Amino acid sequence: MEERTRIKDLQKQLAAQGWGGALIAYSRNILYYTGTAQPAWLVVLPDDYMLYVRSGMDFACREVFIPPEKVQEERRLEKIAASLQAKLPPGGGRIGIETDILTAAQYLAIGELFRSSTFANVSPLLLAQRQIKDVEEVALLREACRTIHAGHEAVLATLRAGVTELELAAAVENAHRLAGHEGVFFIRQPDFFMSRGPIGSGPNLLRNSGVVYTITGVGLSPAVPAGPSRREISAGDIVMVDIPVLVQGYHADQTRTYCVGKAKEEIISLYEDLQIIADHLIARIRPGISCRDIYRLAVEKAAALGRQEEFQHFGGGRHSRLIGHGIGLELNEPPIPSEYDRSPVGEGYVIALDLHMLDERLGVVKLEDMILVGEGGNEILTISPRKLFEV
Repeated sequence: MEERTRIKDLQKQLAAQGWGGALIAYSRNILYYTGTAQPAWLVVLPDDYMLYVRSGMDFACREVFIPPEKVQEERRLEKIAASLQAKLPPGGGRIGIETDILTAAQYLAIGELFRSSTFANVSPLLLAQRQIKDVEEVALLREACRTIHAGHEAVLATLRAGVTELELAAAVENAHRLAGHEGVFFIRQPDFFMSRGPIGSGPNLLRNSGVVYTITGVGLSPAVPAGPSRREISAGDIVMVDIPVLVQGYHADQTRTYCVGKAKEEIISLYEDLQIIADHLIARIRPGISCRDIYRLAVEKAAALGRQEEFQHFGGGRHSRLIGHGIGLELNEPPIPSEYDRSPVGEGYVIALDLHMLDERLGVVKLEDMILVGEGGNEILTISPRKLFEV
């Protein structure tokens, strides 16, 4: 299995940077390197490693793809620290920890146990490795895309005048669950919330919450001001559905736009230009291009179409400088195609291109697809038709 090389590749990176080792706690990283998401600490040294399972040892033993002798039951961090310290160089060395995601209590506890060591954030190394999706990961992403397509089919079967946004979202979420969605998603951000996913209709599409940097919907209350409301959808309304899924640890994210009845010609034109921009990017993204240049290509194409005002507009003169995100074990992960990210895209990266047009007079249209980047051309992984649906 290709997963067996993941720890070896990380060990090479640790050795190249002169680090004594890494102490990994985040469940998505544990899953990536070992095959289990049971509560555990993964200790990785340049020449050795060990998974210390804090609880759920019977599950872990059945799930891991690493050798069984590399799995040990141990919940006490001080015991794990003693084992690690015995293998560190004199003076303690530098230890990589996930400083961007550890709790303050965990960080302080590690500092007390490794007083002679220095710490560095290992997350950039882990995320850089995770950006390149192997064959098995792509297969899981394809399965997730089939699951999210079941939600699209539920929209076509459910959407009509008189249905509320909440009823529509419930139908989509039910279809996702029956198709294999695990019921949660992972975003690397403390205190993150947005219901099960953005969805909105009619005037609600013009009201965007600050809790999610996208077209959000308004939610059921100020407690979670994003997602479906109890608004009754009317004939002629534009409806946007952007509800992600998680299947066997891997996410899918797509957005489709629907109209209840016949869409106005201006809306059709707005959507057609949005799809032209998306297709322009899909045809031109190649390994080596920077995230910033992907954003530049999008903005330039929007300007050439005369849509610079509507493209990535949030109303009130505000525009997004972000047009997508990486996707995999987390719903939003590097790379981040935006004005601010100069990092290059590599072969095997999967990017969710997340594009919309907002006209404060007409409304909103949105299109989001997952793109597998390849040297010889890119593949659209999402399988729902990419048109504006009139239902």
